[in-house]
Amino acid sequence: MSAAVTPTVFALGAVSLITDVSSEMVTAVLPLYLVTGLGLSPLGFGLLDGIYNGFSALVRLAGGHLADRGGGRHKWIAGIGYGISAACKPLLLLAHTLTPIGLILAADRTGKGLRTAPRDALISLSSTPENRGRAFGVHRAMDTAGALLGPLVAFLILRATVDGYDAVFTVSFCVAVVGVLVLVLFVPGSSSTAAPRTEKAVREKAVRERVVGERAVEEQAVGEKAVGEKTVRPTLRAAFALLARRDLRLITVCALLLGLATVSDSFVYLLLQRRLGVPDRWFALLPVGTAAAFLLLAVPLGRLADRVGRWRVFLGGHGALLLAYALLLASWHGTALPYAVLLLHGAFYAATDGVLMAVASDSVPEQLRSSGLALVQTGQAAARFVCSLGFGAAWTLWGDRTALMASAVALAVCAAFAFTLRPGRSVLEPAP
Repeated sequence: MSAAVTPTVFALGAVSLITDVSSEMVTAVLPLYLVTGLGLSPLGFGLLDGIYNGFSALVRLAGGHLADRGGGRHKWIAGIGYGISAACKPLLLLAHTLTPIGLILAADRTGKGLRTAPRDALISLSSTPENRGRAFGVHRAMDTAGALLGPLVAFLILRATVDGYDAVFTVSFCVAVVGVLVLVLFVPGSSSTAAPRTEKAVREKAVRERVVGERAVEEQAVGEKAVGEKTVRPTLRAAFALLARRDLRLITVCALLLGLATVSDSFVYLLLQRRLGVPDRWFALLPVGTAAAFLLLAVPLGRLADRVGRWRVFLGGHGALLLAYALLLASWHGTALPYAVLLLHGAFYAATDGVLMAVASDSVPEQLRSSGLALVQTGQAAARFVCSLGFGAAWTLWGDRTALMASAVALAVCAAFAFTLRPGRSVLEPAP
C-alpha cells in the first residue's frame, strides 16, 4: 500500500482525521441539541440539517475554480476552507436560536465547500489512474477514523462535564486548529510535485493527454478552442464546458438524482433512536457504528473498485443504503437491528464517497481537476440539501415512517435509472 499511496495522500488523510474529530464531535450532538435542547420540530431541524449538509454546494465551484486558476494553490484554498470551519466552532457557544445557529452552520459549510474539491484534486493528482480508487480509499479511511473518534470524545465530554454542549464546542475548536496547522506544515504546496513519476505513470499520462486532446477537438463548439489538455485554461467557462463530456455529465446527473433520495445521517440516527428507545446520553455513540464500518471497508472497497469497476461499486453502495432503509421500515426489533443498519450505512459511504471522486477524476483533465470534481460535488450536495428539507417536511406532515418509505422508493427508482445510463468504458471497467 505504501508504494501505491503517496505521502501527500497520507498527509491529507491526517488533516482530515484531525478535522473530522472536531466536526464529528459537533455533528454527533447537534441533532439532540437542536431537537431536545432547543425544541426544534422535524421541519426546523430539516432546514438546519439541509444548511449543514448542503450549503457548501454554493461555494464548491468557487473553491475548485480558485484552486485551478492558481495552478499550485490547491493547498492554500483548502487551508482557507479549513480555517473558516475552525473559526465557526466557538461561535456555537453564543447561539441559542434558529437564525444565528443557521448562519454559523452556513459559514461552517462554506469552509467545507471551499476545501473539499481542492483537497480531492490533490489526492487525484498525486495518484496514478490505476491506483486512484485505493488512494481515495486510504484517505477516506483516515478521515473516517476521525469520524469514529469524534463521537466518542463528545460522549466522554458529555458524561464528564456539567455544561456538556459548551465543552464539546470548545474542545472541537481546539482540535480544528491543530488540523489547520498540520495542513500548513506537512502537505506539499504544489500538486504537480506530489504526483508520482514512475515510468508507467508517465506512459499513462501521455496516453491520457492524447485522449483528452482528441476529445477537446470534438468539443470545440461548447468549450475552449483547444487541441490538447495542455491548452485548457482554468476559466469558469471551461469548467462548465466539462459537462459536454458524456461521462462527466452522466456522473453528475446520477450523483444529483441519488442525492435527492439520500436521507441525512442525522435523520437516520433519530429514526434509530425512536425505533429502539435509545437514551439521550447514548445518542452520540450512534455515528460510531457508521464510522467503524466506513473505516473497515473504505480501503477494501476502493481496491475492489479499481479491479472490478468503480461505477459498479458506487451503485452497490446505494443498494446497501436501500437495505438499511428496509430494515428501519421492517417490523423487526431485534438487538442486532442497530448493528445491521449502521453496518450498511457505513458500507454505503465506503462504496460511494471516495469512489465517486475516483470515477469523476477519470473524466476531467488535470488543469481543471478541482473544478470538475466540484461540479459533481455541487450537484450531489445541492440534492442532499433538497432531500433534508423534503424529508423534514414529510416527517412533520405524515410521520417518520411514511417519509422514509417515500425516500426508499425514490432511491430504488433513481438507482435503477442510474444503472441504465451506463457511463463510458473508463467508468464501467477497472482502470488499466
